[in-house]
Amino acid sequence: MSAFPTARAVRTTSEGLLWEPSERWVRGCKGEVTVVDSRHPVLVWEPEVSVPLYAFPREEVREDLLRPAKNPLTGTHSGSRIFYDLEVDGELLENAAWTFPADDLAGHIAFEWFSRSGRGLDHWYEEDEEIFIHPRDPHKRVDALPSSRHVRVEIDGTVVADTRRPVLLFETGLPTRYYIPREDVRLDLLVPTEHSTGCPYKGTAEYWSWRGDADVPPHLVWSYPDPLPAAGAVVGLLAFYNEAVDITVDGDRLERPVTPFTTALSARPVT
Repeated sequence: MSAFPTARAVRTTSEGLLWEPSERWVRGCKGEVTVVDSRHPVLVWEPEVSVPLYAFPREEVREDLLRPAKNPLTGTHSGSRIFYDLEVDGELLENAAWTFPADDLAGHIAFEWFSRSGRGLDHWYEEDEEIFIHPRDPHKRVDALPSSRHVRVEIDGTVVADTRRPVLLFETGLPTRYYIPREDVRLDLLVPTEHSTGCPYKGTAEYWSWRGDADVPPHLVWSYPDPLPAAGAVVGLLAFYNEAVDITVDGDRLERPVTPFTTALSARPVT
């Protein structure tokens, strides 16, 4: 199944970009300075990238803060036509903004998100709610449903979790994640890490690694201590990467899925 939207509102450019207008009021800030204040943003999906970004009409962007890029990037953002550096309060952020080559998006400027790329604007808002990492995809759903399925998780043959009261999280384009109460997890076999990630649908996650000698990647267990409302049912529960552990549901062992996380997990150094 394609991870990209297929609704009729989505348009395709000759460069392979997908885009559609959004009715959300979007603001992007660098520190206390509002750089973008837009009531007419468009969502853009780049080829081979499953999550969208925003582009904005020039008149809704602080163009007085943009400078032609001193060291423009090449081969990024679908062959972008022009890159800009952003200067705010004496700080110069290189290649923080760009324009797409597509005629459909002429007159629009897109920005990097600091929490995603390490550069660019560091605070974003849809209406009055702050969002993180990337815009929320209107074609994507996240449903967290309490269940009575019997879920067992094994790592290298050791049962590390066993529950009949999981919360199943269904997220478009990803395998079902099984969130398990802490009382049903062998926490003595896990060690907390300083790793954390952010998700625009679920919030900020904390992580644990396997304490044993099994050849598994670090940070393969996570939890949302303060999830966003859409995922409120998983608060404090623990989930395991299906890609790296063995999960049995109602007596049937699941195949390990191949997802965008598979390569990242296999590339991490083993602890």
